[in-house]
Amino acid sequence: MSSENTGANGNGDCLGWAATDESGILSPYKFSRRSLQNDDVSVKITHCGICYADVLFPRNKHGNANYPMVPGHEIAGIVQEVGSNVHGFKVGDHVGIGTYVNSCRNCDYCGDGLEVFCEKGAVFTYNNVDVDGTITQGGFSSYIIAHQGYCFRIPDGYPLASAAPLLCAGITVYTPMIRHKMNQPGKSLGVIGLGGLGHLAVKFGKAFGLNVTVFSTSTSKKEEALTLLGADNFVVSSDLEQMTALAKSLDFIIDTASGDHPFDPYMSLLKTAGVLVLVGAPSEVKLSPLSLLLGMKSISGSGTGGTKQTQEMLDFCAAHKIYPNIEIVPIQYVNEALERLIKRDVKYRFVIDVESSLK
Repeated sequence: MSSENTGANGNGDCLGWAATDESGILSPYKFSRRSLQNDDVSVKITHCGICYADVLFPRNKHGNANYPMVPGHEIAGIVQEVGSNVHGFKVGDHVGIGTYVNSCRNCDYCGDGLEVFCEKGAVFTYNNVDVDGTITQGGFSSYIIAHQGYCFRIPDGYPLASAAPLLCAGITVYTPMIRHKMNQPGKSLGVIGLGGLGHLAVKFGKAFGLNVTVFSTSTSKKEEALTLLGADNFVVSSDLEQMTALAKSLDFIIDTASGDHPFDPYMSLLKTAGVLVLVGAPSEVKLSPLSLLLGMKSISGSGTGGTKQTQEMLDFCAAHKIYPNIEIVPIQYVNEALERLIKRDVKYRFVIDVESSLK
């Protein structure tokens, strides 16, 4: 995809960092955004979180890369212009934009506020075809234009840098917790993996009044799980004795691990009718049928969330003072940050300070 295809009739005034080939290495790139329509909001990007998707898509791991590609779908910023039909936002408002920027708005899923499951396919924030036929470009850039229905109000006083990771990592763990009624005090939650998603699952769990157990293969994470994040219990998942001691004790498990791992040991920890929700992406899910049959247990998948729940989650985080643990970096550090993300060398989410560093 050549650079002249990436913008509509803009004037090349958007600065970004883009991948130009399957190396995934990002470098400065100037391009055009599509023109502002009546229902659109133009957002000056102040911060953008770095998700593992920003490793995979620029390196063409899904086989559908359009280059040049500007990644980034955890976007926070300030409204700089609105279309004539926009009534929910005004210039100066703090807003967030997540993993998708449009959908058909006519199907049952869109009607239910589950636009990410749009029957015609949601338009993803980057590397996707926009409404005008151009290729969407993400938040590692100076500004973005999106339909007002896919912008979210960031509550007053909530830091923009902290809001950014909520737009993907946060909503990805919040959605299944609400769907499976894991917001009821006194229930027990297990969290597998303690990265960008896992640490937010712990924070949500504690805010909901749950008893939270963190599972990790790394004993080095015990102190941070218990002291820094406030988990109630920490278990080394390879320790058979520790695992056996928790048999049939959990109502719900959120599995954020993307590396391959066994599932039967975790299923044995669920109570009758317990649910394990997969939000990570291992290469396969393999388990004994008896892990489901003996105890009426379920394994479920969940991606990101719809617009209604995303706004609800942002308001919940502001009300309960839930803030992701972030490391703020300049855009010039983005390639090093991506390499560190691959090595899991971040606690727990990189956020690019776009406003200060992208000039």
